Amino acid sequence: MKWITRSHVHVDRVACPWLISRFIDNEAEFLFVPASQVMTTAKQTKAISFDCMGKAKLDHHDGRCSFESIITDYELKDPALLRMAKIVHSADVAPDIDKDPIARGLEAIAVGYSLRYPNDEENLANQFEVYDSLYAWCRLQVAGSK
Repeated sequence: MKWITRSHVHVDRVACPWLISRFIDNEAEFLFVPASQVMTTAKQTKAISFDCMGKAKLDHHDGRCSFESIITDYELKDPALLRMAKIVHSADVAPDIDKDPIARGLEAIAVGYSLRYPNDEENLANQFEVYDSLYAWCRLQVAGSK
């Protein structure tokens, strides 16, 4: 399946492809285009749009970031993913940056990767390891809270 979002990935636009490829569509193909072209290109390519500045179903809605919207839409119940969603939300939604102690670190990592890897595909290829590690940490955290 093809998935499409805005170019110049940041926290939510890295977290979403990670979530999609790890839990929803392990053969996902991601397209990155300028914001003004997302919905048109989605129609042309039959791609599922996400994180498109409020224009997609899988977007920021009802106080959720796109990562949270995908979790909700696909009914993912993994407690570690739900913990991770709190971190991603706080790192992605500026007014909520201090609602989770991990958020500022994830935001800093996202900025650093964008500087090192301005190509979106290359950024994802390198940064997925961060999200794999964050997910592993979240699994440990929720296991310890039982």
